[in-house]
Amino acid sequence: MAEYVRVAGTGDVPPGHGLEAEINGKTLAVFNVGGTFHVIDNTCAHRGGPLCEGEVEGKIVTCPWHGWQFDVTTGECTKNPSAKVEVYQVKVEGPDVKVLL
Repeated sequence: MAEYVRVAGTGDVPPGHGLEAEINGKTLAVFNVGGTFHVIDNTCAHRGGPLCEGEVEGKIVTCPWHGWQFDVTTGECTKNPSAKVEVYQVKVEGPDVKVLL
């Protein structure tokens, strides 16, 4: 049964940045886009780079290894929509960012 699990505090991820979170055996990337939080798989679909370490512009994160770009709201690669990463449902409860797993 799926449940919401805390992945970060709202103050842990500044706007325009990402954070790595290891939850239930999954490595996730938590992003703050203008105060709205998004969670995707942390592993780039190209060569496995850590998306949480990428540069964030608006809702696009650029993988630090080879420059592939992903929309953190949909998980789609901007150049190749079939190279998608998983997106997780998020809710904020007080100071906690939670993801549905």
